[in-house]
Amino acid sequence: MDGFRRLRAGWCFPTTLLCVYGFFSSVKPIEPFLISYMTGPDKNLTIEQVTSQIFPVWTYSYLAVLLPVFLLTDWLRYKPVIVVQCCALFLTTALLLWLQGVGAMQAMQFVYAVVTACDVAYFSYIYSVVDLRFYLKATSFCRAAQLVGYTVGSVTGQVLLSLKLTSYYYILVLTLVLISISFVAAFLLPMPSTSMFFHQSKRQEKGEGLNQVESCMESRKTVGEVMEDKQQAEVLEEAGEHVEKTGCSETLLHLWLDFRRCFSSTEMLIWSVWWAMATCGYNQTVNYVQALWESVEPSKNETLFNGGVEALSNLCGAASAYGVGFTSVNWSRWGELALGSLSALSSAALYVMVFIPNIWICYGGYIVFKSLYMLLITIAMFQIAAGLSVERYALVFGVNTFTALVLQTILTSIVVDSRGLGLDVITQFIIYGSYFCLIALIFFARGLYTLYLQRTTQNVPDTPADGEPAFIYSVKL
Repeated sequence: MDGFRRLRAGWCFPTTLLCVYGFFSSVKPIEPFLISYMTGPDKNLTIEQVTSQIFPVWTYSYLAVLLPVFLLTDWLRYKPVIVVQCCALFLTTALLLWLQGVGAMQAMQFVYAVVTACDVAYFSYIYSVVDLRFYLKATSFCRAAQLVGYTVGSVTGQVLLSLKLTSYYYILVLTLVLISISFVAAFLLPMPSTSMFFHQSKRQEKGEGLNQVESCMESRKTVGEVMEDKQQAEVLEEAGEHVEKTGCSETLLHLWLDFRRCFSSTEMLIWSVWWAMATCGYNQTVNYVQALWESVEPSKNETLFNGGVEALSNLCGAASAYGVGFTSVNWSRWGELALGSLSALSSAALYVMVFIPNIWICYGGYIVFKSLYMLLITIAMFQIAAGLSVERYALVFGVNTFTALVLQTILTSIVVDSRGLGLDVITQFIIYGSYFCLIALIFFARGLYTLYLQRTTQNVPDTPADGEPAFIYSVKL
């Protein structure tokens, strides 16, 4: 019994369970063929109904539930939200399997929005139950488990449909079985005793409140910003309120102070703006790329290779992201130019997919586009994490995701929704390509400006200082 308790108290037990949950909840063989399934004889919907009336519901719902789920995740201490995510995923698959009609599929998209919003609990849970020195290993294992799950799901769906081994119906039944396994893993997860905001001891809260002021003022001094006496008084007064207040008001104040600290840096804002803008375009592309493939070549099981393409794009994206960790580039100096240049390549890949009506060209363009995004988002995460003075990764990543969703909601309501312009999928992808072209122009111009300032004010060395590890230097702001 004592040995079992020690096992549960270590980092391996919760990490293993979370990896099991991440793998089985990510194996979705139907996902690469979702539009083919919904427009086929099983659901008998039109492509216009799917893209203009059903899919936009996910975007709107995701935006609506993300903030409440973020707060509930912290208040409920992660595990209950992971269990809710698993139940919502089961319900999503059940609705997709057994119900018919546009209304039912819209309800399915709403439930799936709850699933995606709960991802914040999956990625935050591990930091509340393992020691700081195991963060990197635990994070890499959990992300790898999800990636392997997505890849296995895509390959499984491709093999089952290409070889005509089973139908969409039994693929969804298989998915329900896999989700049930993930539910068992989620149920066995240890319950964290603390969380980021709601469940902290008073001593920790007081220490954090005072440290926030000291660190904030220290940070401002390092960048040459001198606070006015009045501003200092206001910050100290806020710190006093933070120490004295209790309950929800204190938590909101804590959130606001952390938000101000995290986004006080210009470089942090630049990387976060790219994150939000690019993620918006990436989500739109991934959500509607199957409709583009369907327009280029109507789906037939023997000629449809969506599953294989998704699997290959995941692996290429993972390889490009993994390779970033072995580079010694000074991203503080060259990062904005990289964002602009590679965003231009992403734009070119989208244009190629649209203007060359060949399914294999479309597949290749999608793999290039996804790999470039995974590469750049990894660099952005490195830069943001390296620039944070406090460990509020979930807050910063959550704010960036929320901003991306706001942009995506605006884009969806204008371009995709039948109540807006309701454009056809070809025109949509021309707009997405132009959107990434705009991102490329903004950040390439910003990169040239930054490089000019650095060269005129002081020469920033491209190599690390003596005794400083190359990897740390490459991600340092």
